[in-house]
Amino acid sequence: MPASPYQDLYIYYLSGRVAAGRDFGAGFIGTWQEADSSFLFFSAPARPRVAAFVAEHPDLTLEDEYRMSYDEWQGERLAPFTAGRFNIYPPWASPPAGTGAETRLDILLDPGVVFGNGLHPTTRDCLAALEMLRDRTCPATVLDLGTGTGLLALAAARLGARRVLAVDLNHLAARTACLNVRQNHLEERVLTVQGQAGAFVDCRADLLVANIHFDVMKRMVTAPGFRRKPWLILSGLLRSEARLITDQLRLQGASIVRAWEHEGTWHTFLVSTR
Repeated sequence: MPASPYQDLYIYYLSGRVAAGRDFGAGFIGTWQEADSSFLFFSAPARPRVAAFVAEHPDLTLEDEYRMSYDEWQGERLAPFTAGRFNIYPPWASPPAGTGAETRLDILLDPGVVFGNGLHPTTRDCLAALEMLRDRTCPATVLDLGTGTGLLALAAARLGARRVLAVDLNHLAARTACLNVRQNHLEERVLTVQGQAGAFVDCRADLLVANIHFDVMKRMVTAPGFRRKPWLILSGLLRSEARLITDQLRLQGASIVRAWEHEGTWHTFLVSTR
């Protein structure tokens, strides 16, 4: 299998926020922002550039730097794999061997340095939930909150959704998802935007997908627009969090059609509100 375009990653941890979209030139991959911290990713050493930038901005401090292989960052080497009827593979590889049946749905996915390579159990379970729902009905409109790389939004479109709105607060994630939408030629069906999940939860949709941080989800479940979605796929929940969301769903008259649990830790729900 050809090597990924990233061999080693050089990561610079800054306290303070770097403006979204700031370009640092050759080898720069992107900026990941987390609260009041920023992580600059490069494919080659860039300490002099980063130090010079920090020196010009007194509100920033270079706290630390790291070097690791791209495979280490991803947790393992990215390779083509199948998940249900999906063939998922990076652009530097070919589709999984022996899976060319017409029922298979190809998704070209370059996760870059963003969460959502398809290997995490919550992502796998969300893909399974999308397939299970497709066997019951075909949601025409889908809202994917916390889209990450855009994988679940792409999967919904491949399964037949006509309109998908994919939202992520992180600028790098939104940009990565947008690139993956283009690589899969789904621009007419999938729109990627950067923004707060709570600002979009009231948008009309047949299905809401949220594989997202619990602090965000627990606020979303009380929003009027949340309850108006006929179908929900909720994931990224630890055991205690899953219990709280289950209680909230029951108070609202929603029913859990199917629950997935991975090693007693991660929980995913397919929910009907009708």
